[in-house]
Amino acid sequence: MSGSPSVLGGRHGRIDGAEQVTGAARFADDLSLPRMLHARIVRSPHAHARLVRIDSSKALSLPGVHAVITGRDLPTPYGIIPWTTDEHVFAVERARYVGDAVAAVAAIDEATAARAVAAIEVEYEVLPALLDPEEAARRTDVQIHASKRPGNLTKQVDLAFGDVDAAFAEAPLLLENDYAFHGTTHAAIEPHCALAQVDGDGLLTVWSATQVPHYLHRALASVLGLPARRIRVIQPPVGGGFGGKSEPFDLELASALLALRTGRPVKILYTREEVFLAHRGRHPTRIHARTAFDRDGHLVAHDADLLLDGGAYASFGLVTTYYAGQLTSLPYRLPAYRYRSRRVYTNKPACGPKRGHGAVQPRFAMEVQLDRAAVHLGIDPIELRRKNFIGENTRTVNELRVGSLGLLACLDAVERASGWKERRGRLPRGRGLGVAASAYISGTNYPIYPNEMPQSAVQLCADRSGRVRVFAGTSDIGQGSSTMLATIVAAELGVELADIRVVAADTDLTPVDLGAYSSRITLMAGHAAMDAAREVASMVRRAVAKKWEASPKDVSLAGGLAIDICDPSRTMPLADAFVLAESAFGTLGAVGSYNTPKEGIHGDYRGGTIGATPAFSATAHVAEVTVDEETGDVVVEKIWCAHDCGKALSPLLVEGQIEGSCYMGFGEALMEHHETDAAGRLVAPDLLDYRIPTSLDTPFIASTIVEAPDENGPYGAKEAGEGPLHSSIPAIANAVFDAVGVRIDELPITPEKVLAALDKQREEQHRR
Repeated sequence: MSGSPSVLGGRHGRIDGAEQVTGAARFADDLSLPRMLHARIVRSPHAHARLVRIDSSKALSLPGVHAVITGRDLPTPYGIIPWTTDEHVFAVERARYVGDAVAAVAAIDEATAARAVAAIEVEYEVLPALLDPEEAARRTDVQIHASKRPGNLTKQVDLAFGDVDAAFAEAPLLLENDYAFHGTTHAAIEPHCALAQVDGDGLLTVWSATQVPHYLHRALASVLGLPARRIRVIQPPVGGGFGGKSEPFDLELASALLALRTGRPVKILYTREEVFLAHRGRHPTRIHARTAFDRDGHLVAHDADLLLDGGAYASFGLVTTYYAGQLTSLPYRLPAYRYRSRRVYTNKPACGPKRGHGAVQPRFAMEVQLDRAAVHLGIDPIELRRKNFIGENTRTVNELRVGSLGLLACLDAVERASGWKERRGRLPRGRGLGVAASAYISGTNYPIYPNEMPQSAVQLCADRSGRVRVFAGTSDIGQGSSTMLATIVAAELGVELADIRVVAADTDLTPVDLGAYSSRITLMAGHAAMDAAREVASMVRRAVAKKWEASPKDVSLAGGLAIDICDPSRTMPLADAFVLAESAFGTLGAVGSYNTPKEGIHGDYRGGTIGATPAFSATAHVAEVTVDEETGDVVVEKIWCAHDCGKALSPLLVEGQIEGSCYMGFGEALMEHHETDAAGRLVAPDLLDYRIPTSLDTPFIASTIVEAPDENGPYGAKEAGEGPLHSSIPAIANAVFDAVGVRIDELPITPEKVLAALDKQREEQHRR
């Protein structure tokens, strides 16, 4: 038997749900150790400045202060991408944005640490700051980082597929428009927190609210100059990440060194402002898009010029620069495609991976371009997307392999649920419907650092009591990865979810998993868990079959029992079956691992591996909005989302991911804006001023699961954590146009922008 339907696809909740809702879960800041010190970080008040002098004598003289560390103590650079290690824990020569770390103080309590931070004297030589990406790309006299590239470029990508210019010359419809996607941040409930301790044997243990324990483990070893075997990283429950905790940060490395220096545990908890300064959120992106169509509405060519504002450090920027172009062609058939993508350094908080990494901004431009084409050609916008669907088991023009892709079913679902055919074009002015679609990756094809080792692994141990322990390096950041692993193991072994314990994200106890990013865990760790569980199940079947004098293929494991398929009246409790198997084979354990295909899923050109994935998901959104023409206020009444996740292993969790993605996209479309003032200071550095939707703002979200199983996913499963966000934003923008006939091509869609567009519309009507 493979995959019990009573568990797979069952509407069960999270295995850690009770702990979460009762407050029993212990997050990083809930942890406290004897003799623990608290640390605070000194941060630059200038966007760009040379460090002339740091005097910590007054701070060290304060009672209760145990240590001060600066950039001299941690000279080794680091960064999540091995080719762009441009960060130091503390600025060594220059601070590169308002909030850049300069020093840290460990003291007996937080109040003393705060007084010590204020007592540290830092002398700065203020340097010219580059806050506009266009200026940063143009200027060569101010270098934020030493680089061979001119104009503060982090990375530039120029790729072309097919004869774009010829297609433009012959196309009957050519649309050329500019789009601006603003910066947004993650706004996770839990701030970053790290606690470090060194035991009597010299083992450094770091507890951190991280999404990537493995990569943090590597960074600690590199920056501190310690053997990796002398470091342990433990991830407690995480109160939201969305990409904002997917790389090492200064607090983890600083707390570790302070613990080594003082011999006492050291905790650092970011303030909310520090979370906003750490950032790694959505890149502000300016896009010049040219898109050509034939008379029937088929895409014939697309040309995009993208400028990404990367902030002060590289972060995931090398990958982001590629993602901004590589993933744009899907889910459509695009015969010719060209893009230039540039990411530049600016003196602002560093941008990185936010939910839907790299592909959300260009998706906004592409889906609005499609909507414009539908209007020009008089074609229903949903029908235009159907016409351009790339199909399944095919390749994109940039040579990404596509397996299953349930876009047509997604479009059908939102068209039907929203009453599109009956209602579109029949709503009163001020009320409108908009549609958009998208596709996204289910894990990256290659690890962040080159190696041939598995990207994910699981160890399984079945106990003679009937319990099963799953050891996995996976990072549950709220998406339910531990529940997913338990679901797979329960299905394969026939045990109840309550009888499975998942031990995750502890580098001393679990095998390596690369982390919670790029929607990789279900596909990769899911395969590893399935393989390990099947090996254990095989031993159990063989042992029971021998006892029953039957064939192992006739033994089923389900519902807590071993069952004779040929004689269902003959059963055995699984605990007894495990005892038989342990008696026959020894301790019941197995290891499963997963690595992505190395051949055939990407093109053979520089950058062809970036964007390649074992499987692509698909999504379609319809949004309904009301626009008040007197105030410019946009109210999103309802969002319908259909998402192809391949196979919903836990439908309740998939629906939660769909709803969370739609909520986040809605907030980015209308409210959120991570912006700085003319001096480089954050305009809204807290949750009071940074607008995110409350329960009163959030529209009704209707989620539909579409299943187009992919042969590369466990039981056909694909991602559900990021894909449902992408097309929610352009669906809202397109609905605004349908409501009042104006395009807002620069996000967020604020009342001021709507009123300005309506004034312009009236002026044009008056002239005509």
